[in-house]
Amino acid sequence: MVVSLSAAHGQELLAQAGGVPQLKEVVISSTRSEQNPDDLPMRIDVINAQALEEGQVRDLRDVARDQPNITVPRSPARFTLASGSTGRDQNAGFNIRGLEGNRVLMLVDGVRLPRSYVFSANAFGRDDVDVGLLQRIEVLRGATSALYGSDGMGGLVNFITADPSAFLKDGKTLGGRVSAAYDGDDDGKRLGATLAGRTNDTVQWLISANVGRVNELENMGTNSAANVDRTLPNPQKDKNASVLGKVVVTPGGGQRHVFTLEHVDKTADYELLSARSKAPLTSTSVLGSTSFTDMQRSRATWEGNWRVNTAWADDVKAVLSYQDAQSREYITEDRNTAADRVRDVTYDERTLQANLQGSKLIRMGSGADAWAQKLTYGLDYTRAQVENLQRGVTPPAGETFPLKRFPDTTESSAALFVQDEFIRGPWSITPGVRFDSFRIKADQAGFAANAVSLSGHATSPKLGVLYRANEAWSVFGNYAAGFRAPNAGQVNAFFENTVGGYRTIPNPNLRPEKSQNFEVGMRGRLQALAIEAAAFTGRYKDFIEDLQQVSGTGAPGNPLVFQSINLGRVKIDGFEVKGNMAWGDWLGGRISTPFAYGQARGRDTATGRAVNSVEPQRLTAGVRYETAAWHVRLDATHSAAKKADDVYTAAGSTQYLTPAYTTLDLSGQWRIRKDLRLNAGIYNLTDKKYWRWADVRGLAAGNSTIDAYSQPGRSVRVSLVADF
Repeated sequence: MVVSLSAAHGQELLAQAGGVPQLKEVVISSTRSEQNPDDLPMRIDVINAQALEEGQVRDLRDVARDQPNITVPRSPARFTLASGSTGRDQNAGFNIRGLEGNRVLMLVDGVRLPRSYVFSANAFGRDDVDVGLLQRIEVLRGATSALYGSDGMGGLVNFITADPSAFLKDGKTLGGRVSAAYDGDDDGKRLGATLAGRTNDTVQWLISANVGRVNELENMGTNSAANVDRTLPNPQKDKNASVLGKVVVTPGGGQRHVFTLEHVDKTADYELLSARSKAPLTSTSVLGSTSFTDMQRSRATWEGNWRVNTAWADDVKAVLSYQDAQSREYITEDRNTAADRVRDVTYDERTLQANLQGSKLIRMGSGADAWAQKLTYGLDYTRAQVENLQRGVTPPAGETFPLKRFPDTTESSAALFVQDEFIRGPWSITPGVRFDSFRIKADQAGFAANAVSLSGHATSPKLGVLYRANEAWSVFGNYAAGFRAPNAGQVNAFFENTVGGYRTIPNPNLRPEKSQNFEVGMRGRLQALAIEAAAFTGRYKDFIEDLQQVSGTGAPGNPLVFQSINLGRVKIDGFEVKGNMAWGDWLGGRISTPFAYGQARGRDTATGRAVNSVEPQRLTAGVRYETAAWHVRLDATHSAAKKADDVYTAAGSTQYLTPAYTTLDLSGQWRIRKDLRLNAGIYNLTDKKYWRWADVRGLAAGNSTIDAYSQPGRSVRVSLVADF
């Protein structure tokens, strides 16, 4: 059952306040409590289990496929493979409305995922989530700092893992799912299995495991040379394995306890053919190069819920979680006559997170004068220990192994938050505020520069308003302030190359980034048409730009000095719409048209410079035909060209601008039996050659290896899913 916020939602709250239990289809990311997404004064997308299966979603890039104003950049390619912020390697995280990296908060079951700082030529990425373990994904746009604190300036993505109840419907005591999949764009083979059980009326459990073997992601390059001219992908062998264990205990009396263990392990072996030198060779020419990457993330979480029915709270929720994320990259270079080179880089982030939250429903009046409010308040505490180390053999001139790009650091934050949802008639008004105190404590041991420690605080208010005109239409507005504290790598980045005449230094004066976000939108839920649209604007202050030149000329005795610094003000405006049109029945089936469109534009308000992280406008539209036994759909994606006046380039440099492109995808599902489904799709049906802006930013217009950054051509995906 789904109810509306306003009159219907008010009645729901009134009923709950009177002690009537409610079971709803809900999301949790937007308010930290269960709520129907149609009742929220903001844009939020939910990708449920059915959509994950039908779309054959495998990783972060697939999550963003149909979402307006959302994309997933690739990490910078390794060592001599690329320059700047470009990438053709692993997924770096989400870009939401032009903001990316650690400006987008990523959660799993409400627990912060590691930030995986980038240092030197290494970028470990943030794709340490196994989609095969998930039940749904919630994507929230705009600042989320009022509820979650630092990092959520651009939005958040919350990955919700599978729950035993999803497999134990209709009174089953044992159930589960098995799946097998093949992806043609990376020759990937994946197997997954989930088993859930009900021990008694009190205990449910689940164990889920996935394994995968994947090769390099294909592109449209044609040059197979084993040197820097290569545009075909470098040979790559990936191994992925993950396991999820969950126990749910409901002892009665309104209690519910969830115990979760999760482990994700992703490894990759690269033969870096494009790192080999061309003739004529010198003593330092690279004859061969390899790379090994391992990313592991382990998590243990307890979540407790109590129905207390006291004067100060109806419900209390507590969460305690520990997470250890480790990354390692091992690179070798076989050089012509000079000594061979080895680099062994590690990154470790261990995080303890604790949350305590209460909620209280209050009703006043009766009849037409009745109103209700839901008060949610709580405390958050997070403590992360971040370590990095670079070892190796034969460092470049000016380097000495072992070294730390930034000191081992303890980052901690404590916060108090409160929000209140007022309901009266067709109106819902939700104010909220959060106060954060953060500290960055650096350890001097093993660090070559003077380590800097910082502390600070931030207040993040928000206000959401929703008006339901009738059962079909509603309008909403939302204001939210956001902030992002500087991280360990930005505060204390250090490197010195005396031979090359440059160095990076810490910045003890680095300030948190701040934002002001405004959004207005509408929703329509008609019999044939479901539509949601929003216009947004963001004002950002004290943007942190990494490794900007602050002094020096590079001459002897006057080295170039680089530092992470705060810049001025940035403005990003845009619009997005998403919906589905049902055309009715035809020849025993139903026809519908899903669609989405997003566009944004960003500028530095002081200089007028474009914000390069903003994506070109993109339109997706499809046609879906569905019967009881099968469905088929054809989807088109059109991305506009990136224009020169929408890109900032330094004086004397050029930028490759992505041309417009349109791709077609054909997919479908055959429900062989109620418990057996075959999914298949042909992606990039016309074998279109195209580039994504996120992957080529920073590449010069005349780059001879631009084809190396092109997307896969025509490919096939197939999966078989069986329930039991």
